[in-house]
Amino acid sequence: MTSRETAFRPLAPPKNLTVKLVDLLAAEITSGKLAPGARLPTEQAMMASFGVSRTVIREAVSALRSEGLVLTRQGVGAFVAADVKGRPFRIDPEGLKSLPDILRIMELRMSVEIFAAGLAAERRTPGQLQRIAAALGKIDAAIARGEAAIAADFDFHRAIAKATGNPYFQNFLDYLGHYITPRQTLRIGQRDSSTQAAYLRKVQGEHHAIHDAIAAGDATAARAAMRAHLESSIKRYSRYEAELGGAAKKPGRKRP
Repeated sequence: MTSRETAFRPLAPPKNLTVKLVDLLAAEITSGKLAPGARLPTEQAMMASFGVSRTVIREAVSALRSEGLVLTRQGVGAFVAADVKGRPFRIDPEGLKSLPDILRIMELRMSVEIFAAGLAAERRTPGQLQRIAAALGKIDAAIARGEAAIAADFDFHRAIAKATGNPYFQNFLDYLGHYITPRQTLRIGQRDSSTQAAYLRKVQGEHHAIHDAIAAGDATAARAAMRAHLESSIKRYSRYEAELGGAAKKPGRKRP
């Protein structure tokens, strides 16, 4: 048995064996314990070490390959990629299920979207401004129907990113997808309808301020409006989590 295999031990029964195995092997690779170019143990060796099936091993190796951590050679085996540090940036959706994780994404968004709003105010074309306004109108219509307007909210931010004229801003938001709208993950709208409506009207007022600044071509005001919107969102989600935490401690109350 090689030194790299000695660290492998049978896995306790997890919710998802493949995810657990991917996390373990990825940690071994990124820490350098499995060096670039090193050959992973054979399927049989990993099955014996981890106590999992061949299917789990193959799914894990496939996931590692998609993350750029592993290369496979048919008939030879799987090898640690030479340029592990250069693998594509990714955010694991499994890690976005708690408020602290969501707020970290919000901070990342702030660093990008505030500047994007300023660029949009300076560069937007009439057609791009029309798309921003159209997305805003969809949010208004969704709120009027009593809906959470998650998809329309995403379209609004995406339209602003597109109006920068720099495709990387839009690509970044496309990568994050609907995770840029935390109320989808936190289910913030699943309280009573009047509370949800009031919450959404507040958010929509912030959206209108962003649109108005971009329409006026005022980059400074657009950046300020986007900053105010995202900072307010962070505060709202923090208060909401605190409310849920308090409710969970009361007898007979359960968290949604």
